[in-house]
Amino acid sequence: MVNGKSLFLRFPIYHFPFTGLGIIRSRNSRARIRGVKILALDTSTEFCSVALWRDGTVDASETLAGQRHSELLLPMVDALLARHGLAIKDLEGIAFGQGPGSFTGLRIACGVTQGLALGGGLPVVGIGTLLAMAEAAQAAGAVCCLDARMGEIYHAAYEKSGAAWQAVHAPSLCAPADAPPLHAGAWTGCGSGFTAHGAALRGRYAGRLAGIMPEIFPHARDIVRLAAREFEAGRAVPAERAVPVYLRDKVALRSDERTTR
Repeated sequence: MVNGKSLFLRFPIYHFPFTGLGIIRSRNSRARIRGVKILALDTSTEFCSVALWRDGTVDASETLAGQRHSELLLPMVDALLARHGLAIKDLEGIAFGQGPGSFTGLRIACGVTQGLALGGGLPVVGIGTLLAMAEAAQAAGAVCCLDARMGEIYHAAYEKSGAAWQAVHAPSLCAPADAPPLHAGAWTGCGSGFTAHGAALRGRYAGRLAGIMPEIFPHARDIVRLAAREFEAGRAVPAERAVPVYLRDKVALRSDERTTR
C-alpha cells in the first residue's frame, strides 16, 4: 500500500508523453543534484533494502528477507517516505538494482519501480548490482562476485577513477576458476562469491587480493548514490524502459547435470 493505493507486482505498460529526462536541470539551469529526492530499491539477493537520497544525504533501511521481498518491499518504502513526510509525487526519480542477481528478486524490484514511477510520472535509473558492491567497498580496485548457484558466480571488476568507476571487466557469468584475470595491483574481493567459492577465487587471484570483504552485498544506499550521478547527467529513462539484467537464462541444473558436478 503506497499513498493509499495497492500495487501489484505485474504492472501493465502504459505509454504517455514523457518529460522526465533532464528533470533535475529543467527546473533551474543551475540546480544541483543535492536538491532532489530519489528513492532506490534493491531485492537482488536475500536482503531487501530501500534508500532515500535527499539534499545530498542518504537514509536507508534493510532486512534479511529470504523469499519475502514481495511482502516486505512496499511497506519498507512506505515507512521510509513517511519518516521524511514524503509521498511518491514528491520525488524526482526512482532507482533500482537491475542485476545480476536472483531472478525473482530482480523482477520484483523492476516491477515495483515501474509501478511507482508510472503512478508518479517519474523517470527511473537502473544500477548494476555488482557496481553497487564496488561503491560499498570504496577500494581503489574492487573485484565483485555474487554466488550465482550452480557452481558459478556473477563477476565484475572496477577501478576508481576520480569520483567515478571504470569497468575493468564488465559483469559476466563464469565458473570461479575461470574468472577474468586481474592486472597487478591492490584489489579488494567482495561479495558472497568469496563465501561460496573462496578457495577457488583466492587461487585464481593469488597475489592480486589485498583484502576480502565477503559481507558486502548490493544495497539501496549505494545504488542511490550511483543513481544520483546518473540523474544529474540526464541519463534517466521512462518507467517502461526499466529492465532487469539477468546474464543467465537458466535457473536450475537438470538432474543429470547435478550428478556430473
